[in-house]
Amino acid sequence: MLGVVDLRNSDLFEANLSGVNLVDVDLSGSDLSEANLVDAYLCRANLSGTGLVSAYLIVTDLTGANLRGANLSRANLNDAILVGADLREADLSKADLRGADLRGADLRGADLTETELWRPREARYDKHTRWPEGFAISSPAT
Repeated sequence: MLGVVDLRNSDLFEANLSGVNLVDVDLSGSDLSEANLVDAYLCRANLSGTGLVSAYLIVTDLTGANLRGANLSRANLNDAILVGADLREADLSKADLRGADLRGADLRGADLTETELWRPREARYDKHTRWPEGFAISSPAT
């Protein structure tokens, strides 16, 4: 067993990590901008302060991941699993979250400017999802 892998502050710009298993990996402070993380497993990964600008996170499992302060602007998170993820103070401006599972996610302080959440498919969230102050949300789409 490898234990916790430490990839802090790594330069993974445009890396092809599609389908890889990065469960419990520490990628804090790394640059994953424009990386292909489609269908990757990042459960409980530490991605705090990570650059994920324009990254492809389609169907990526980020259950319980720490994305606090991460830059996910213009990232494609279609159908991503963000259950219980910490997205506090994350930049999600212009990100595409259509179909994403945000149940129990913490988005307090996150920038959701021009974020695609609801059309054409609805993102999933529940009463445990924590939204930024003043963010208007319709009834839960669990």
